[in-house]
Amino acid sequence: MKVVKTNIPDVLIFEPKVFGDERGFFVETFRQSQFDELGINETFVQDNHSSSTKGVLRGLHYQIKKPQGKLVRVISGEVYDVAVDLRKSSPTFGQYAGVHLSAENKKIFWVPPGFAHGFLVLSEQAEFVYKCTEYYAPEYDRSLVWNDAGIKWPNVNADVKVSSKDAEALTFELAEKFN
Repeated sequence: MKVVKTNIPDVLIFEPKVFGDERGFFVETFRQSQFDELGINETFVQDNHSSSTKGVLRGLHYQIKKPQGKLVRVISGEVYDVAVDLRKSSPTFGQYAGVHLSAENKKIFWVPPGFAHGFLVLSEQAEFVYKCTEYYAPEYDRSLVWNDAGIKWPNVNADVKVSSKDAEALTFELAEKFN
């Protein structure tokens, strides 16, 4: 699996080898030994799967305590996925990394703990799956407003659909951050 670095050194894009023929394809989506070689000492404890329609923007979510690292990919459709660095001690604090994920390109995005995470659905429908390094803890769940972190979202218009929780998210300036 090829590892591609982003503008934030801790955020990575994985480009797996795809083995295909007229019957279909096979792809390995995770290998613990590769994470170990990269110095990513995380254990995954939860898998999630969401389905969304075009124009849905989910996020930017994070947990202020028990932060989650996420290994994300799309199995149907296409999204633009982002990670915003909320670690105050980081040289990339406040910056974001983004990538197009799709069923076609099969890219996988590693979002470490300490980042807000979200995605915008670009296709008519998308199915998004991800592994988490920490269990979901609603009491620590926070949202950073999607349009206040300088993110250049593709194809964003007035029809972006967000949840009521995300509509009430805090600006970057007011959001809780990590030390």
